Amino acid sequence: MTDRALEVAVMPNGALLPEFVDSGERFGEASRQAQEEIFRRFDAEPANWLLLLGFRDGEVRLPTSLEYWRGFAGRFVDGLGRIEDLEGVRERAAVELPGEEEMETLLARAPMMTGGEYLTEALLTDLWEQLGRAFRDLIGSFDGTVEGFFHRYSPRTHLVGRVFFHLVENTRGEDPFAFLATYSTRVDAKGASKHLPLRHALQEYEGEREKLLELLSTVHAAARESSLIEELLESGEIFHPLSWSSRDAYAFLRDIPVFERAGILCRIPNWWTVKASQTRVEVGIGEERPAHVGMEALLGARPRLFLGDVEISVAEARQLLQESEGLALLKNRWVAVDPEKLQQALAAYDRVGEMREEGLTLREALRFQLNPEELLGKEDGGTEVGVASGEWLASVTRKLLDPMLVKGLKPPASFRGELREYQKQGLSWLGFLDSLQLGACLADDMGLGKTVQVLAFLSGIQKRKGTSLLIIPASLIANWQSEIERFAPRLKFFVAHPEAHREKGLRPPGKKELGRLDLVITTYALVQRYEWLQDASWDYVILDEAQAIKNPGTKQTRAVKKLKAKNRIILTGTPVENRLSDLWSLFDFLNPGLLGNAQEFKRFCKMLKEDTGGYARLRSVVSPYILRRLKTDRSVIDDLPDKVEMKSYAPLSKRQVVLYEDLVGEIRGKLEDGVDGIQRRGLILASLMKFKQLCNHPDQYLGTGGFEEKESGKFGRLREICETIFEKRERLLVFTQFKEMTKPLHDFLATIFERQGLVLHGSVAVGKRKGLVEQFQNPEVYTPFMVLSLKAG
Repeated sequence: MTDRALEVAVMPNGALLPEFVDSGERFGEASRQAQEEIFRRFDAEPANWLLLLGFRDGEVRLPTSLEYWRGFAGRFVDGLGRIEDLEGVRERAAVELPGEEEMETLLARAPMMTGGEYLTEALLTDLWEQLGRAFRDLIGSFDGTVEGFFHRYSPRTHLVGRVFFHLVENTRGEDPFAFLATYSTRVDAKGASKHLPLRHALQEYEGEREKLLELLSTVHAAARESSLIEELLESGEIFHPLSWSSRDAYAFLRDIPVFERAGILCRIPNWWTVKASQTRVEVGIGEERPAHVGMEALLGARPRLFLGDVEISVAEARQLLQESEGLALLKNRWVAVDPEKLQQALAAYDRVGEMREEGLTLREALRFQLNPEELLGKEDGGTEVGVASGEWLASVTRKLLDPMLVKGLKPPASFRGELREYQKQGLSWLGFLDSLQLGACLADDMGLGKTVQVLAFLSGIQKRKGTSLLIIPASLIANWQSEIERFAPRLKFFVAHPEAHREKGLRPPGKKELGRLDLVITTYALVQRYEWLQDASWDYVILDEAQAIKNPGTKQTRAVKKLKAKNRIILTGTPVENRLSDLWSLFDFLNPGLLGNAQEFKRFCKMLKEDTGGYARLRSVVSPYILRRLKTDRSVIDDLPDKVEMKSYAPLSKRQVVLYEDLVGEIRGKLEDGVDGIQRRGLILASLMKFKQLCNHPDQYLGTGGFEEKESGKFGRLREICETIFEKRERLLVFTQFKEMTKPLHDFLATIFERQGLVLHGSVAVGKRKGLVEQFQNPEVYTPFMVLSLKAG
């Protein structure tokens, strides 16, 4: 039994929406209580909940997306706590926006979440400003001190004290570094403080022991965890400027997290970052174009060794191993030397050298990029291993990520239609992946013409004389047939579905007949029933509404993945990167082995809880094979008409077919009985109304009550459309001619959107209608759908 988890969805308008969803995980009691409390806070204070989330410490495990936003808001709260004399500035407080590099890291390390496609630097900037407004509003109405405000929402949070530690490079003395402790004395009107060496505090507070102890409280807190500061306090050296060796400076730099937790701000050289203390092996892969293409193409690999950001040779690394631990001046840059980690890095470097001699396939190289430590057989985790694309692979990746860089591919003369500019780019992108023999995921927004791009592509490869297989939901057969006849009439296709051959019966094409076809169309359900589909070797296997194989354990998914094909394409209007489990199953079909097997990917996902950098690596591996354009993209929106209209055909259910035929027989009998004149006209009009009701749902036609989804083709097609809309947290208007259908439609849609919608029909009081419309359009509350009768006016 698993728990529901409070995850955060990013709405199309940029708002954050916490919502409980099925998680497949178990959470402890503390986590469940925390999630309930956070949701209640959101419900009560939607403008402030994110800021207050940032006051929570990270000890209680939260669902992945909620933890990401806790960290984001926590970064803002930490910034507040570092403002000198926050009490003095209160509502005037401003926390500096994270820099460009940090913003890139925040985006790259974002977990998969609903609406993740809307997560941009602009959105993070807007949310940061919202956090500032929320703090100013809350502190402005708070009667107590700022420290009291912090303790109210986070008892463990400490505001920054008045003591500062400074470490600088010493260019004058024998020792390479200098240390000085200072304290701030006052803040001027511009918010700037004056700093004095800490020894001046002994004079300023002479005879005022309590005030001196209060000033030094953060130093004493740091001394409890840092032996370096403990020694400086005991000796009294902390009150004087000090010259330090590289070993002393290294000990200080390693303890910076301790000082910051105690409330001491540290001002240190710019070159010291987390990376400065890391050993790293970087593997350059794919410098030159391989002899063959596809996932089995052999690529060269070249390892490089780094200390921090400084590249070193193996000889330099071995020389450093003979020296003591600490900081070393290498190529005019200070770097941190950890002999144990450096030895591990050298071992990893040697292993890459062995792999280089054997050669790496493209599949292995990309898996290496996803989880390099595992591929190197490393279990200690002490050395960072990264993959850098060589010149050829980098060029390919750039083109895959930006179709505008791909050489334009024109549709053949047999294709009847004018592609929009972004569709031409999509065609060229499909052609480029085809030339590399790599699978493609076309994930454009609903209404942007994925079908027409694929038909243009199939028309272009028609001369290869290969037969492709298109697998779709049964409800889309008529749509695809109509589009083929309109845009690609020269494509020879066969529909492998009994409904398409009701008169003569379905007879599978023979081998020669199959070879003369360009395309076979079938459904997901029939792939596992028709053995001849499994026996054939296809040029392409193409999946529309590919989320149908997101569950890897179903018979349907396994049957689809068994199909033999030179290459594959999947189409989906749903963002494929929203859920890790779905992503693996789709790519296991698209480019098998790219993400490893199910168990390997499961281990990788488990590791993500500790190493959020894995999300960035995952995106770098899968993004080149996914092309997704949104209707709101600048490159698309100018190329679209004001309104996109799409016809969607829904097949009748078995029960509808029986009732339909009965009704036709009944009408035919009455007409044959000689009804004429106004009676004949009345019969036809009444019958048309019955046909409309029957096509909506048999229960509307019969006047019964269940309205089960399986009994109506329209309900089934509506679900397929709405699942994509819900996945993106967009909104939907559904119109019906019949008032009596508004409630059944509402109740059905509520099962898809997992929340209530609105109903507007002619019986709703005129005075209430404006309120319903405003509620539907309210950006602060997600009301996913509204059902309207045409007679509502």
